[in-house]
Amino acid sequence: MKLNSVTLEYSMIPIFRMRRNRRVLVGVTGGIAAYKTPDLVRRLAERGGDVRVVMTEAACEFITPLTLQAVSGHPVHRFLLDAEAESGMSHIELARWAELIVIAPGTANFIAGMAGGKADDLLTTLILASEAEIAVAPAMNRQMWQNSATRDNLETLRQRGVLIIGPGEGGQACGEIGLGRMKEPDDIAQELLGDGMPKLLAGVRVVLTAGPTWEAIDPVRGITNRSSGKMGFALAEAARDFGAEVTLVCGPVERASPPGIKRVDVISALDMFKAVQEQISDADVCGRNRAHERTCKIKARQQKGQHDRCQQRIWRKWSIWQ
Repeated sequence: MKLNSVTLEYSMIPIFRMRRNRRVLVGVTGGIAAYKTPDLVRRLAERGGDVRVVMTEAACEFITPLTLQAVSGHPVHRFLLDAEAESGMSHIELARWAELIVIAPGTANFIAGMAGGKADDLLTTLILASEAEIAVAPAMNRQMWQNSATRDNLETLRQRGVLIIGPGEGGQACGEIGLGRMKEPDDIAQELLGDGMPKLLAGVRVVLTAGPTWEAIDPVRGITNRSSGKMGFALAEAARDFGAEVTLVCGPVERASPPGIKRVDVISALDMFKAVQEQISDADVCGRNRAHERTCKIKARQQKGQHDRCQQRIWRKWSIWQ
């Protein structure tokens, strides 16, 4: 059944199969964000995941194996050749067991090793030996995140089908502020296993708009509004949680893209109109904001003729939504 038009953005990365009782292997690497991993293990288990943990040697400098054993309920794996594992080859045993491997945190060094196909410890070896789906939650300094080598490595992993979750933005352990924080455990668990909500919108393609637009008056000045985009982003996440494929056409807002949602960034109302037109051809639902002329917002100290011409030009741009 066709619904009335609505518009959202969906990520170019394939969505993982969200189902319960998945066998999830969590890989922990040597970054300060490892303190979040016990919470991630707990939240994956709450969503029905059967969770095991593998730690690198560096990860043990930030968090103890005992902590992760306590929250997962299973021994933590650390060594490539384990005499207690079947045939002494724990990497093959774990690689066959796992349906989903998530690296959290994923340091710049470990991501580089993955991209290069290294297999010099238990975690990198089982990644190469497994047919499981793989996800990485990057965590690093903002400059390391922006480095072209890191971006190239991430693009290599994406082309191999690896899901990249995050990173988030905010204060970092080094004292700097910017992109590079590991996404919050609940966000990662949501992306991987969902939240158990009924997928009432499964198979429905939704397009939404969010945020303000910027209408240039001249090369320096412009007219905009204070829209935060919160409502559009919240609707996009809700539609995603109910199983819809979502595309979000977004004006200039400082908000991180929600996981599992395709985002199209625009500046002006005309840009937004064109982007929506491109996305709604195969959409089932499209939602957008209507603009209304507000003559009182334009308080120019100009002659009346100049004021009217400026107002008419802006109104022509906004009237595409009527």
